Amino acid sequence: MTYTQLGLAAVVIAVLIDLMGLRTRMVTRKVFWVSYSIIIVFQLITNGVLTGFRIVRYAGDSIIGSTTPTNAAPPFIGDGRLAFAPIEDLLFGFSLVLITLSMWVWLGRSGIQRTPKSGPPRWLR
Repeated sequence: MTYTQLGLAAVVIAVLIDLMGLRTRMVTRKVFWVSYSIIIVFQLITNGVLTGFRIVRYAGDSIIGSTTPTNAAPPFIGDGRLAFAPIEDLLFGFSLVLITLSMWVWLGRSGIQRTPKSGPPRWLR
């Protein structure tokens, strides 16, 4: 499978888990999209640093675009890239954020430590 196919599969699986598995319906909430818009800025900065300085490299035949020679620096925008990183990185980032927030909400609803406890651990008292 290509990186593109894996990224699309990750998004589909994450949305299905959110809507049908955990039933948290995060993708239908405005607060999720506002939070995600903040997160994506930092994801683009991180991806830009890692791929712009060529710390992380991608095989050209596995991503969208990929006409850039392997020994050349990737473009900032264009050729299937945004902030040096392949567009597919945004798919994986979306999936990871959605799964994490869905699990957080689901665990909160199921009563995991519903009453906050403060102070030192009991074994220290």
